[in-house]
Amino acid sequence: MAEKMQIEEFLGLVRSRRNARKFKPDPIPDEWVEKILEAGRWAMSGANSQPWEFIVIKDQKTKDKIAELLLDDHKRTYEIERTRVEELRHNAYRKMPTELPPLRMAPVIIVVVGDRRTMQASVLYSRFVFGEGGPAASYFKNMGNATQLMCLAATALGLGAQWCSVTSGWEESLKALLKVPEELAIPTMVPVGYLDYKPAPPYRRKLSELVHHEEYDRSRFRTGADIYNFLLELRGRTRGAYTPDAPRNP
Repeated sequence: MAEKMQIEEFLGLVRSRRNARKFKPDPIPDEWVEKILEAGRWAMSGANSQPWEFIVIKDQKTKDKIAELLLDDHKRTYEIERTRVEELRHNAYRKMPTELPPLRMAPVIIVVVGDRRTMQASVLYSRFVFGEGGPAASYFKNMGNATQLMCLAATALGLGAQWCSVTSGWEESLKALLKVPEELAIPTMVPVGYLDYKPAPPYRRKLSELVHHEEYDRSRFRTGADIYNFLLELRGRTRGAYTPDAPRNP
């Protein structure tokens, strides 16, 4: 019974996690931040390479500068995204971004720094043979594991967190701002804080649509037309996640 209660509690945590997009500026306890970092420290990694390091940012001027760099990147992203037909555009880029991203209001931003040199811990074979996404795949999965666990830890503390991907379009500027050595990379950031809105309910495909037994059920293979219709439905179902209710003005 105890094991069943634990898994149900865990699944409840997973289901309650949201990608937070509006934060209250209220500070959070330092010990909570340390708990979140501790969760990231215990992420699994290929060959136990542990390629992650974390920069904890609380200074408002630094957060504002990060938001400015991110806004510039969002504008570049929009220019590409708008080449799609409108109904298929990503919900975050249905119009040109003009306001500083709300991550600047999060009391803490955790910058996830990666060191690919640690991947020498893994077998050399994976460095030369393409598999599971290519030679860099294991590294990015490792960094994703750490990011995911920190987001779950924030949820367990009653906080909101955002998985914020760092693209090459602004990574170098971000590294310069934070004095990150050239050999290292910044794949993600995790703003953390109290939510300033009620997130829209999440959408997930039904488990019965995802699971096959013993072999792939080819009768359930989705055609190109099926995927197109799925994307249309997905855009409609997830639109609310990108339009937080009544955000607080800084």
